[in-house]
Amino acid sequence: MPETNILLESGTNELEIVEFYLDEDRGKDTYRGFYGINVAKVLEILQMPELTDMPEVSHPAVLGAFNLRDEIIPLIDLAGWLNKKRVEKEAPKIIVTEFNRTKTAFLVSGVTRIHRINWKEVEAPTGYVSSLTVNSITGVVKISNRIIFILDMEKITAALNPDQAPIEEPAESVKQEIEQRRIKALVADDSTMARKMIVSILQKAGIHVHSVENGELALHYLNRCKKQALEADLPIQDYVDVVVSDIEMPIMDGHTLTRQIKEDPFFHGVPIVLCSSIITETLHHKGIAVGADDQVSKAELNELVSKVYKLIQHPTGSGA
Repeated sequence: MPETNILLESGTNELEIVEFYLDEDRGKDTYRGFYGINVAKVLEILQMPELTDMPEVSHPAVLGAFNLRDEIIPLIDLAGWLNKKRVEKEAPKIIVTEFNRTKTAFLVSGVTRIHRINWKEVEAPTGYVSSLTVNSITGVVKISNRIIFILDMEKITAALNPDQAPIEEPAESVKQEIEQRRIKALVADDSTMARKMIVSILQKAGIHVHSVENGELALHYLNRCKKQALEADLPIQDYVDVVVSDIEMPIMDGHTLTRQIKEDPFFHGVPIVLCSSIITETLHHKGIAVGADDQVSKAELNELVSKVYKLIQHPTGSGA
């Protein structure tokens, strides 16, 4: 898979998605549903490998595992996870992904092409659409007279790995100082599961949290806070001390949100922490380019409170 996503400039609100499809048995007919995944999460696309059974598999959608360059990669039947009966009209394809510091492969019917789109083209799914796909859809895109569903791969892998390490509580001394400072955080994340988890982690540390579903809503909230602060002749920190944002979000992504906040002098001194499953060594520079003060992978949420606490103590206003 070519790393064309690397060519995208930071903060342009663009992304590239790999479009793939599932051929589904619907009784008398076969239905082809189209789906998408961020190119930043795709390592490569393969033919069906030789599988080895995995002991104590927690879900029937986990088909087994295979060896890829001396790494054991679990294979998930995406149709099975979505409660759909896949029809094998042609040789299936395997999409090998990496996010949250973990490599996982997904079995699909076929792969079509890569689309370069703007996050404004990605609509949030309705509750009804989400319910039809085990609540595993984070966005909907209309391309070439068809609908492409953007899947919440993080939710799928998290549900298949329920025994992940628990989040550690911050030190009592840190919690006490946070509570004394009455730190206020704005959290932006389109994944309901991830947003609730991040909010819970911050609240347990004594941080007051306001959460929204995407970067545009986050910017609207900040601008309302700015208006109130100006009218009351107060600093913005009386309303927001820190912003914690996902990167992949419909309408406005986290890189664009970060760039827009950093371009407004009124928000100087409000640090931004990017918290995303696609923060890797390869993509870390994109957050730096838009001025993020720190970045943390969702696989390392234990570090979130300490990063926020450090930034509140020593705000930088520059990328990290």
